[in-house]
Amino acid sequence: MVVALAVLAVSLSITPLMTALWQFQFLWGFVAGLGTGMMANVLGVTVANQWFTKRKGLVVGMLTASAATGQLLFMPLMAQITIDMGWRYAVYAGVAAVLIVLVIVAIWMRNHPHDVGAASYGTEEVVKPTPFKGNIFLTPLRVLRSALKDSTFWLLAGTFFFCGFSTNGLIGTHLIPACGDIGIPGVVAAGFLALMGLFDLVGTTLSGWLSDRFDSRWLLFWYYALRGLSLLFLPQALQMGYVEMMIFTVFYGLDWIATVPPTVKISSNVFGKEQAGMVFGWIVVAHQIGASVAAYGAGVMRDWLGSYSIPFIAAGFVCFLAALMAIKISKESASVTVQMNKAM
Repeated sequence: MVVALAVLAVSLSITPLMTALWQFQFLWGFVAGLGTGMMANVLGVTVANQWFTKRKGLVVGMLTASAATGQLLFMPLMAQITIDMGWRYAVYAGVAAVLIVLVIVAIWMRNHPHDVGAASYGTEEVVKPTPFKGNIFLTPLRVLRSALKDSTFWLLAGTFFFCGFSTNGLIGTHLIPACGDIGIPGVVAAGFLALMGLFDLVGTTLSGWLSDRFDSRWLLFWYYALRGLSLLFLPQALQMGYVEMMIFTVFYGLDWIATVPPTVKISSNVFGKEQAGMVFGWIVVAHQIGASVAAYGAGVMRDWLGSYSIPFIAAGFVCFLAALMAIKISKESASVTVQMNKAM
């Protein structure tokens, strides 16, 4: 985490010195992407697996929600700083926030309950962590090779591809310019995203609680189906006014990344605790590929058609497809865990 935050701080600090587009693509597409990727949802899954035996779904929901909510809540502040003082000062504010968190992590963060003489939540025995064995670069590839043989992995990766397509790739990237097309100021549009972040904190945390108690496949079905409905409503909401946009914001925000806890639960149950982080990491790769497709594709379609309506509607139907894929996922299979352990 310290390394990731340091990489992120360096990339942001150099950003105001850019003089060419390729420098922006390198700093944000590669360096900043590397730093944020090391702190993505996979890290939350790893922390939850190590520190919690009970209430793991709830914890994953809270960690996931906090990450997305932080992103969304900072947008209005960054937008206002950009308008008042310029984009460079918004970047400097981001650097300051990263450095503060870096110091906090360096002083107080610990890898495992054993480091502080504590037991994992839900147990009473203090267990020493099992040392990692194997090659740090080859082991994830071997886990991927084994996971590719199971249909559950493909279905989870496929649904997460559509998840990324319909969230940060589409709405996170294009909602503000879509609002700009109809005259809604950028700060107000960023406020919509911030409000989504607040409701995401509720929705994703609740999703974690539900994933501890109900069939995760059906949770995914309802999450994707309801997200699809909200995206179909979005083009009309943009044309109708602020009240309708608020309705969309609340409804969509509750479902922003509520899909993460059930996906993590299925990954852990099917592929085993030891490999869950790596398997989920590969599933997140599919998520980010879907996000990149939507980020670029929706922009191209906006230039061609002059509107975001078609991309938003297409994403709604894509979510319906993800919902159908979710209920095709088989129930947890112990044999898969055995195969994964043998592969290691």
